[in-house]
Amino acid sequence: MSAEQISPLAGKPAPKDILVDVGKLLAAYADIRPDPENPSQRVSFGTSGHRGSSLAGSFNEWHILAITQAICDYRAKESVTGPLFIGFDTHALSQPAFRNALEVLAANGVEVISSKGGEFTPTPAISHAILVHNRGRDSGLADGIVITPSHNPPDSGGFKYNPVNGGPAGTDITGWVQNQANRYLENKLSGVKRVPFVQACAAATTRTHDYLGAYVSDLVHVIDFDAIRGAGLKLAVDPLGGAGVHYWAPIAERYKLDLTVVSEEVDPRFAFMTVDWDGKIRMDPSSEYAMQRLLALKDKYDVAFACDTDHDRHGVVTRSSGLLPSNHYLAVMIDFLFRGRKRWPGSVAIGKTVVSTALIDRVADKLKRKVYEVPVGFKWFAQGLVDGSLGFGGEESAGASFLRMDGSVWTTDKDGIVPALLSAEITARAGRNPGECYETLADELGRPFTDRVEAAASDPQKRKLAELTADELKLESLAGSPVVRKLDKAPGNGAAIGGVKVVTEHGWFAARPSGTEAIYKIYAESFRDANHLQSILDEAQQVVDSAIA
Repeated sequence: MSAEQISPLAGKPAPKDILVDVGKLLAAYADIRPDPENPSQRVSFGTSGHRGSSLAGSFNEWHILAITQAICDYRAKESVTGPLFIGFDTHALSQPAFRNALEVLAANGVEVISSKGGEFTPTPAISHAILVHNRGRDSGLADGIVITPSHNPPDSGGFKYNPVNGGPAGTDITGWVQNQANRYLENKLSGVKRVPFVQACAAATTRTHDYLGAYVSDLVHVIDFDAIRGAGLKLAVDPLGGAGVHYWAPIAERYKLDLTVVSEEVDPRFAFMTVDWDGKIRMDPSSEYAMQRLLALKDKYDVAFACDTDHDRHGVVTRSSGLLPSNHYLAVMIDFLFRGRKRWPGSVAIGKTVVSTALIDRVADKLKRKVYEVPVGFKWFAQGLVDGSLGFGGEESAGASFLRMDGSVWTTDKDGIVPALLSAEITARAGRNPGECYETLADELGRPFTDRVEAAASDPQKRKLAELTADELKLESLAGSPVVRKLDKAPGNGAAIGGVKVVTEHGWFAARPSGTEAIYKIYAESFRDANHLQSILDEAQQVVDSAIA
């Protein structure tokens, strides 16, 4: 992004006047009735569930009642009869949404399993619980609901369904649930079953589960804690006030790690955050602006890390490189895991999205491993992680998960905790921190220069870009190099990427419309230099603008 797009507040402590009024937020959640005639107030499942703000009428009580009933209908249609694991993060809207969901689930006779003691629940702990329950079963399968808008601002709410594979629901499921939920909104919730919250809590079908204990005790099968402990590393974590806030001390205690938890403060206003690039509070561990608290401490620790609000994204901070760009750390993790996990079969592939760094492809070539390249969205990795054909799935937005040491599934949703802990294992076993490991990789395989820019686009132009085919791009060369591939479908699974990607020997770009704003995004990478990267971006915008004019 250009310097003029950066807010003067970026990287500074959040001033009081931008903090959300939690009372107003909760009142709007209860009081505002969404208008199903207004597209912005309908139920809309993006890449990670339904998201919105109660203040905008896009995430309110009626939305949650309608979506939860639609999920109950979907379970009945598909004969999903096992328990439903449910959890929520630390956003202000997450707890009222949990109460409403439980009221509907109990009324529908669904066996619901929430957290013991009302503990916040990270996304990976839900995925882990679903998979552990379903292991070896072919009936009575479990699924789950995660109530989180991920790293989005404090006024946001989010509601996500994970089916029996434990990962984010695919578009076939979310499309059905979305349509059914909107029918309930149109009919003023007629047909939605609901009991009072106290009755829902007391129902025979409502139980609790020690998500924290089950997840933490099982980590030994995915991370080598003996190596970390043996190296005597000094570690730090900033939970950023998120759902895993109380997980880190038990991890440190159980595995005898010298791990400092920077803060266990939970504040639905997230007033302790430094402001993100655009002047908003956003708990994004891949943003240097949001990560100022941990960056200020980097020289005190061998390696430090953070996770976002639902702990499904990671950020790694080292003395040598500060905050490691997420694409850089993906490549380091892949190189380390596929060389070091000796029990993983030789056939296990590497999962990446179309907008992740091509350094991953170069690492894969060196390791003689296949790359499984998919559209944006972690749901595309779920089946491969379940069946063990993928050893690793990673997104450029700092989301990843990988197999247990024995090659069996760990989680099929993004897990911020295990990549964070892996940074300590890498430091212990390689004798160098992940930033230094990246430098070695880049020296050997080429140093990528990356950027992402936004360009204005109307709704018709965005639709045209989403449906654009590779053949429609009149492009034989890009920034002085012959085009070797033009894509509108992902090479790994043939699914539409909702845009286009153009690849040369020395760089690439991908263009996709935004789901929420009047823009499209261009992702680009060069293996030459910053000037070459700028040429790719300039030419990409000309080509795309011409194609969607």
